[in-house]
Amino acid sequence: MQLTGIHHLTAISAKIRENFQFYTGTMGMRLVKRSVNQDDVSAYHLFYADKVGSPGSDLTFFDFPVPGERRGTHSISRTALRVGGAESLSWWKDHLTENGINPEQIVERDGRLSLDFEDAEGQRLTLVDDANEGESHPWDKSPVPAQHQIRGLGPITISVPDLRPTDAVLQKAMGMRAVRTYAHPDNAAHTVHVYEMGPGGAGAELHVAVQPGLPPGRQGAGGVHHVAFRVPDADYDAWADRLNTIGIPNSGKVDRYWFRSLYFREPNGILFELASDGPGFAVDEDAETLGEKVVLAPFLEPHRNEILANLKPLE
Repeated sequence: MQLTGIHHLTAISAKIRENFQFYTGTMGMRLVKRSVNQDDVSAYHLFYADKVGSPGSDLTFFDFPVPGERRGTHSISRTALRVGGAESLSWWKDHLTENGINPEQIVERDGRLSLDFEDAEGQRLTLVDDANEGESHPWDKSPVPAQHQIRGLGPITISVPDLRPTDAVLQKAMGMRAVRTYAHPDNAAHTVHVYEMGPGGAGAELHVAVQPGLPPGRQGAGGVHHVAFRVPDADYDAWADRLNTIGIPNSGKVDRYWFRSLYFREPNGILFELASDGPGFAVDEDAETLGEKVVLAPFLEPHRNEILANLKPLE
């Protein structure tokens, strides 16, 4: 029973229209689900991914009108997105610059070529070369050429002041493997510990930066809400039982309709989710028209007119 990689990452935007334009336009990702936060129906929940909404390709945003995040530890600090090859990274550097983003230089980090940048709200992103490992599903309507499109999520970096309690949960409870370390790019005195899941590789890694000198972060616009890890459908119930057996306080089983979830916080307070691969985003929409209309969870459908009346148009 193993986690098989990163499933999705959910971040926060206070400017959801601009967010929509940036991630579907500049970043060339497909909006595969246009919905609302199931716990706060006044807010959009947008899901950007590859053509088919593959598990592991999904970057999502809550539409929360909140102040900007305060950066610090006890937080998810950087999101990586995978692209295929050094040529793609060079293309992205030029493309981002042409679109008013000021990316950093392409560097080698932890053995992979990487390109750091931020969106307009300060969301910290990195494009990493994954050497074209695994499947890809380019979207034929993307403004980004197929060979340069984002292939999926890469390593997610979290910041903690103390590694020991987090390490215990990652290895003993979640079955991750500690495989290597490297110096943090912003402060060589801080060490980043790499944990891998399932088959390993760029889409199946969690990077844990140990930064005891930083103040605690505070969630807000431009920050990250939670990270989710992939669970094979057949193992979902067993993972729910495992969390309870180990004694980790958790949400219990939550049906998100496009996948099933379990939520809990690791010892430094960062919200983790375990999410099943299926049934997928096409369970309630035609695969050819994903994301073109607002889709609601079944229990919200009776309130559709009221919910839609409170949502501002994205286009």
